[in-house]
Parts: sequence; structure tokens; C-alpha cells
Amino acid sequence: MLHIGTKHVDITDGFWKKRQDINKDITVKAVQNRFLETGRFDAFDFTNEKIAHIFYDSDVAKWIEGVSFILHKERNSELEAFIDRIVDLIEKNRSDDGYYNSHFLRKPEERWQHRSDHELYCAGHLMEAAVQYYKATGKDKFLKLMEDYADYIYKVFITEKSAAFKTPGHEEIELALVKMYDTTGKKKYLELSKHFIDRRGVEEEPWIGSNYNRYNTQDFLPVRQQRTAEGHAVRASYLYSGMADIAYRYKDKELLAACKAIFSNIVNKRMYITGGTGSSYLGEAYTLDYDLPNTKGYAETCAAIALAFFAQRMLLSDADSVYADTVERIIYNGMLSGVSLDGKAFFYENPLEIQPVLNNRNVATTLTERNAVTQRKEVFGCSCCPPNVIRFIGAINEYIYSYNKDTLFINQFISSNLEYENIRAEISTEFPNCGKVYIKVSGINKVAVRKPYWCKYLKLVINDVRSKYSSKKGYIYINLPKGQNRIRLEMDITPRLVYSNPKVYDNSHKTAVMRGPVVYCAEAVDNDFPLNNIVFGKELNYKTVKSDQLDAYMLDVDIKIPQSIDDLYTFTPFKYRKKTLRMIPYYCFANRGETEMRVWL
Repeated sequence: MLHIGTKHVDITDGFWKKRQDINKDITVKAVQNRFLETGRFDAFDFTNEKIAHIFYDSDVAKWIEGVSFILHKERNSELEAFIDRIVDLIEKNRSDDGYYNSHFLRKPEERWQHRSDHELYCAGHLMEAAVQYYKATGKDKFLKLMEDYADYIYKVFITEKSAAFKTPGHEEIELALVKMYDTTGKKKYLELSKHFIDRRGVEEEPWIGSNYNRYNTQDFLPVRQQRTAEGHAVRASYLYSGMADIAYRYKDKELLAACKAIFSNIVNKRMYITGGTGSSYLGEAYTLDYDLPNTKGYAETCAAIALAFFAQRMLLSDADSVYADTVERIIYNGMLSGVSLDGKAFFYENPLEIQPVLNNRNVATTLTERNAVTQRKEVFGCSCCPPNVIRFIGAINEYIYSYNKDTLFINQFISSNLEYENIRAEISTEFPNCGKVYIKVSGINKVAVRKPYWCKYLKLVINDVRSKYSSKKGYIYINLPKGQNRIRLEMDITPRLVYSNPKVYDNSHKTAVMRGPVVYCAEAVDNDFPLNNIVFGKELNYKTVKSDQLDAYMLDVDIKIPQSIDDLYTFTPFKYRKKTLRMIPYYCFANRGETEMRVWL
């Protein structure tokens, strides 16, 4: 199977057209301005006395890549000139051997000496940016510079073995090298990616810091023997994405089996209902099965994006809807919550519960506990998430359609047009706000449409005739006559109560609400009563209310809450009173000031 790229897909209307327009018109410039203010772009100009931070190259590279996805659809001479200047500075300041790193070119004696210092990570992001900029504009200078860099890295790590470490401390270059191979056709880049994956965990390497161990960097075992998601959640899913790439291209069954086991461990035991991963801020890491705390959970925006990368690649080798289901869970929840509705501010972490009172509970001391940030910020000291959001939203086109021999797969329900070889497809929908999806297809006689995991009832109409269907691994396979065909899906997006596995300690006796793929939460700004001790009925009684402020559908749900009492403890059972609980999509939370928020109620 192959995924059909941005070049062939236009998003035309609806939910994601709005988000892509905000991304293009507001977010790109907002992040650019913050990066200018914080010296990230200046890092490429070596006339500055200040030496760049070790990962500034990656922040800028992700911004360039995000802009490049936008340039695919709408060229912008101002942005291109800005990027071209950065490329010129890379060409001017790089070493004769092709090496480029804004930090270590100013400390040449430390080149390839510190596994923890993101050299290969930054290189990988620069390569991804170069590939996408070339695809968008046809300009090949950046790509050729990165070819020289990749050739040099191959020499250092395979030919000479001259670096002080064998594998990246922060994985990322593995998947980037595959993109370099796909774009240039140079097999050595694929071999280098495979080399880094094959070597990982084979022997003990320098740790990335005194407080971490080999689990944090996923090298506690050779990758083919790993079966659980461990350590830093972003590093992990970048590695797993590279593993899935190599398994697919080399038809490596052993590596694919490891990927499947790890993916299953994530989605069945270590993933939040929002698609977030990483349960602890300590190491920004996975912890234990079913350890999914709500207030202390981390769920970094980049980790959600990285898991979507992993899921998307797994779909290439295994036509199972669990992968596209996971992408859907992420894009409507744990990724989208990472950016404000106006596109200007970001969350680094995305907890499922916020209690602002916890920030003020230690009245007898000046010491403070660590709690999740309650409001988004425009820039961070470690500002990896903002440009990652830009590139991910810019690339949503690539998550809609896949193609396998004679079958067009429809993975996401996003209004779009597809032109690929002789295949033409058009999707029209107001999803996720409505469950009706209209599809027109020509040039192919077999279509596979995903039946979402949350969908209890689905009606299928083909060329105005209601059709029976069966599904295989979550996809409905439809044989079509020649010519243009019309498919209509009517999916039930009635809000539903969701129950957590009892092993998730934080969710004991709690319930969540989903409407289609969208997870809902409650904020105190909408409700004049405490958000704990809420009791839902056996059936969800609700009204749907459109919010112009949030540009989203809210739910007014019938609930019961305990009547207030004066006693701290009592032998008398609580009496309950009826109330209406207002709920909003999780991705909308924290857009109306600091307030309490809960997903699990």
C-alpha cells in the first residue's frame, strides 16, 4: 500500500479547511515572529556572538517543513525568500565535508561527541524540511545540501565509525533518511536508516543524562525484541515510525511483528482517550500499563503527532482500521488541543484534568508543586510543539487516501478532491459535526471505506441504492461498476458514554463522553457547580447547542450532583439534585481563560 501525498489531494471545505486556513494565515506568522524574537532564525547567521541552542536547528526546520506543505497549494514569495536566505546561510556556514549544525559548528572539537545533544535529530529535521521544500517549490539547493550532509553521516557512522556513539540519542533521522531515499532514490540513505535501527539496543551506549537509563532512549533491547512502548514518548514514536518504514521497505517480518506488538501495547494499555501518550513529565515518558493519570499526565503535543506518524506508517504494511482509527483519535483530540482556536498559542502538554486551585494550595510556603500549565503559550524554551503543529496540520491531506494495487482506501472523512493517475475522488462532509459523508469515485472499481471504532450504526448507499456490507479488519470493501460512482455513508455520531478499563486507577467510577471521534470535557466557566461527583444516567440525555464563540457543538447533558452538606464526614447517604452539565469538545478547552476542566467525570 502507499499513501497518496499532498500533491494529489486538495482539502476543499469544512472542519479541516478552516484549520488549514488558520494555520496558513495566522499560525505560520505567529511562530515565525516568536522564533525571530527568541533568536532561533539568527542561529543560522554565524556573525552573531551567541552560540545557538543545541536544538534550534530542529525548531526552524519543522517551521520550514510546515511552510512547505502550505506552499504546495499556494506559493508565497515572501516566505520563500525567507527560507531561501536560511538555505543560503546553511550553504555558507557548513563544513567542507557537508556537516551542518548551528551549535556544533561553533564548537568543532565537540562534533559527534555527545549522544544526548541532538546532532542527528537536528540533521533529520533539516532533511525532512529539505525534502518537502523541494517537493513544494522544485528548488533543489536545500535538498542537495542535505544529500551532502547525509553522505557525510553515512561516512562517519558506517564507513569510519568515528563518532563517540553508535545511534541517535533522540531518534528522528531514521524516518527522515527514508524520505531522503524516497525523494532521491539513493539506496545508501535507506541503508543508513536501517543501520541505526539495527544497531539500537545491541550494546550499551552513553546515556543521555545521569537521571535517565536505557529505557528512556529505547535501547534497553535490540528493537526486534521490544514489545512495549518505553521511555520518552516522542523519541519512542519517532523510532517506531522509522522501524515501520524499514519493515515495509525491506519486508522485514520480524521488525513488523515488533512494531505491531508495540503499537498494540500503546493503544490498549498506554494511550489516553484523546490519543495522548506519555504519562509522566519525568522523562516526558511512558510509564506502566494502565498508568494514565489525568492531572499529572503529560501527553505532549509532539507525542500525539509522533504516534500519528507511527500509525500512518503501520497502515502501509497492514490494512487494519486500528491505525486510521488512532490517527482520527489524535487529530480531533490530543493534537488539536495543542493549539488555540485562534492559532496563536500552544500547549506543550495536554492533561485530561486541570484544577487551577492546586497552584495555590500551599499557602504556608513559597515552594510550589509542579502542575500542568493552565493556559497556552506563544513560545516555549523548548518550542518543539508549535512548528510540529504547523507541519502536521499542513500535511493532513496525506492522511485521507491510500492506494493498494486495485483498491482506493478512504481513511479519514475530510472534504477533499483527489487526482491520482486515473483515479478521481471527491469527499463532501461536515464531519465530525455530522455523520453524513458523500463520496464520488471514478477511475477505479474497488474502494475500501473505514468503519470507525466508535460507530455503532452505519448506513451505506451506493448509487442511490441502500447496500448491505461486511467489513474486514475495519474496512468496508465495495466493488463498483465502471464510470463515476456515488457512495453515501450515514454514521451515527450520537453522543455516547465511555467507560475506562478498571485497571486505570485515576478513572475508577468515572465516565467520559464522546460524540463521534470527538472527546468532550466540562469546564467550570460553563457550570456553576463542582465538576467532581457528577452522576450520569444509564442513558445519555442531552441537547446539542452550537457555540459561535468556539465554532463547535456543545452538549447540555442531564446529570445529578450531591446536595451540599456542612459536615466534613457523615453517616447519611447523599441526596442528589438534577442539573444540566455543559460539555465542549476537548480540543476547545482553555480558550476562555483559566478554569477547571475535566474529561473523566
